[in-house]
Amino acid sequence: MHRLSQLLLPTEKQPPADAEALSHQLMVRAGLVRQLGSGLWSWLPAGWRIHQKVIAIIREEMDLSGAQEVSMPVLQPRELWEKTGRDHINELFKLEDRKGSPMVLALTHEEAMTHHVAQLVRSYRELPFTLYQVQLKERDEARPRAGILRTREFVMKDAYSFDRDEAGLDESYAQQTVAYARIYDRCGLQWYRVESDVGMMGGAGAHEYMAPCAAGEDEIVLADGYSANVEVASTTPEPAQYADPVGAPEAVSTPAAKTIDEVAAQLGVHASALLKAVVVVGPEGLVLVLVRGDDSVQDTKLENALGGKVRPANDAEIAKAIGPAGFLGPVGMVDPSTKVLLDRAVEDVEVIVGANRPDEHLKGVQHGRDFTAQRADVRLAKPTDTIDGKPVEIVPAIEIGNIFKLGTRYSDALGATFLDEDGARHSIVMGSYGIGPARIVAASAEQFGDERGIAWPAAIAPWQVHVAGLGKPGSEEAEAAEKLATTLSEAGFEVILDDRSGGAGAKLADAELIGAPLRLVIGRRTLERGEAEAQLRRGSVDLDAVSLADPVPAVRAHLASAP
Repeated sequence: MHRLSQLLLPTEKQPPADAEALSHQLMVRAGLVRQLGSGLWSWLPAGWRIHQKVIAIIREEMDLSGAQEVSMPVLQPRELWEKTGRDHINELFKLEDRKGSPMVLALTHEEAMTHHVAQLVRSYRELPFTLYQVQLKERDEARPRAGILRTREFVMKDAYSFDRDEAGLDESYAQQTVAYARIYDRCGLQWYRVESDVGMMGGAGAHEYMAPCAAGEDEIVLADGYSANVEVASTTPEPAQYADPVGAPEAVSTPAAKTIDEVAAQLGVHASALLKAVVVVGPEGLVLVLVRGDDSVQDTKLENALGGKVRPANDAEIAKAIGPAGFLGPVGMVDPSTKVLLDRAVEDVEVIVGANRPDEHLKGVQHGRDFTAQRADVRLAKPTDTIDGKPVEIVPAIEIGNIFKLGTRYSDALGATFLDEDGARHSIVMGSYGIGPARIVAASAEQFGDERGIAWPAAIAPWQVHVAGLGKPGSEEAEAAEKLATTLSEAGFEVILDDRSGGAGAKLADAELIGAPLRLVIGRRTLERGEAEAQLRRGSVDLDAVSLADPVPAVRAHLASAP
């Protein structure tokens, strides 16, 4: 049992002025966390109880999956990261020790794990296995935001599977998929498993686990039987409304019309009849990217299509290779050899494009007849799209975990190999699996918070039962609350007792903020009846009163009904 009179729980009536996300507001107001610096957060006692309950669930499910727990340093030689080519990641903290040796603060542990496995594994007989740890990570986050959602230091559960072939990786991946589903279900979250981009991790495939909520920094595309991050989602747009064909490119005057909407208005056509031009500089130079006029380019898709990072081209680069900005198109470019990338959603029909001359566009331009281009899916999904004829929904979400099929990227770089039955040497095939406990906590606060506080899922709530006596210390109500809390604690329940001298309003308001699933309140009238009022925090559901003479059966039943 914990007593509020002795607990460091600095609740607040108002949220921080800079708090935008609901989880940020409520977790500070509930006294769960406090900020130390930009992207640096300290967990206070009640908040840490929640965090550790999430970790306990993660550990149980990792152990059940057959993974073995280890612990590896956050401070690592930079040499390992140089071998994998990840030492130049912007988010990686880089430093030197007193001897001048280059070091890094790990934001993930592929290098360390693979280094040890390379030293220890020799034969196929030693495979497969999965290692995991619950460890600090450091990330030089450019824009920390939303409280504990995007920070520069955080705890992460990261696991790594080591198999002899792709079939083994598929099996390990499936085992972790089952474990992840159990973890999120046990934590009480609404979540989706979505296809995702491999990003800086690399590898052959990846999935993210997303918790939908208003503060989410990502967007996911959902349809019946489909879910994907917007960075990789492939959807079908509404049919385009093309202009009447004219048989060949034909110049039309569009004075001072540089935007799609301005050109469409002057020519009396729908935006989808035009092609939008975006010019970037990629790994192989300047590229003219074309999408439907009513579409936008998705940056991650574009980088994947071009094989690396891109940046917007400047006006001088554009003018030198293509033409004047605002009137760009694939016909009549200054340098006809300029690479053109055409989105797959654009049909091989006549469209309207820039003429590469001021105040002029071309209608009747058709891919395959008037210009050639590389095809790729680079458009951003929209709410009006469909997948296999089914409407999509695009919702904001928090990433709460990810899994990657790394293949041999890290084992090749760090020499992690094994000998098969015939003595032939092969690279170990790897998978990587991460979960952010703090993100689960924040997602719970987002999904189950309201203007009064957070209605924590029962499995991760800081306490199961909140007992409040509405009388002053030493009153009959306070003594009854003390006895009730003691009885429940001795029966094995996690109890927080409000034994402070504050008024009823303050006590009940703090109970709402703290968010224990079951609240028991003893006032003068309930004490006369020998009862405590009972209420579930989620939905403020009033329950049958609990007998003070024998409270345990009723409390156990009430908690069983708590979500």
